[in-house]
Amino acid sequence: MLWVKTFHIFFVVAWFAGLFYLPRIFVNLAIISSDKNIQQDNKRDEYDRLIVMGRKLYKFIHPIMILSIIFGFWLWVGYEVGYEKEFNWMHVKLLTVILLVTYHLYCGKLLRDFVNFKCKNTHVWFRIFNEIPVFLLFFTIYLVIFKPL
Repeated sequence: MLWVKTFHIFFVVAWFAGLFYLPRIFVNLAIISSDKNIQQDNKRDEYDRLIVMGRKLYKFIHPIMILSIIFGFWLWVGYEVGYEKEFNWMHVKLLTVILLVTYHLYCGKLLRDFVNFKCKNTHVWFRIFNEIPVFLLFFTIYLVIFKPL
């Protein structure tokens, strides 16, 4: 089980690295798209470069998300047998995982909106949006370490 836990932690860290960076790309895309002269060659080149970066990052972290969920589920099944009463915190953790998956998929929708020039959110909105996984990560770590429920 230690190998399973090692892989789970590794993939979660990699997934979060992507969840932290992708919205930062969105901040820059929002700044460029708010400029009315986006069709200037240098602005359009920068926008297109950020789109490519965002697409590659999203395609990279998507399977990492799936692997972190697979190894997390493996851990849950391996440890929950016989410990049902001590695992109330795990149900809350699963809710945070659902929120993170939703956040991840919403990032994919936002990226598609940027590709199609349909994203209307400001760079300030994306700066706030970027903080959501930080708080979810902190809360998840808290649940795993303290098991408060």
